[in-house]
Amino acid sequence: MSKHIPVSHMAFVRARPGRSAELGARLSSLIEPSRQAAGCLQFSLQHSLADADLWLVSGFWVNQSAMTAYFNTPAMQVFGELVQELVVDSLDFHTFSEVSAARAQCEYHLSSAGSLQRLAS
Repeated sequence: MSKHIPVSHMAFVRARPGRSAELGARLSSLIEPSRQAAGCLQFSLQHSLADADLWLVSGFWVNQSAMTAYFNTPAMQVFGELVQELVVDSLDFHTFSEVSAARAQCEYHLSSAGSLQRLAS
């Protein structure tokens, strides 16, 4: 039996000047269908308090395959449409997987050891 590792995505979407309200309205159409998608644990749309043109779309999924399946649904076409229609100035999209504290510490120590070896040579 394979272990399910929760994964997430974050998309920082910047509207072109004067198009932020339209961008927010169009992105809001993703909320309910995304929350109903198989494997979705949480899905949200947020608007920056400091930058009126910046929006954040984030989702948490039970595993990589659920997130990938969602990315292949028609709902995700909205991103392409927003870019083509020049509503979006920039789109910065990232995916993440959960990391335990022990793994993060191990990776830190391994990278530190590699740096020390490079310095010694």
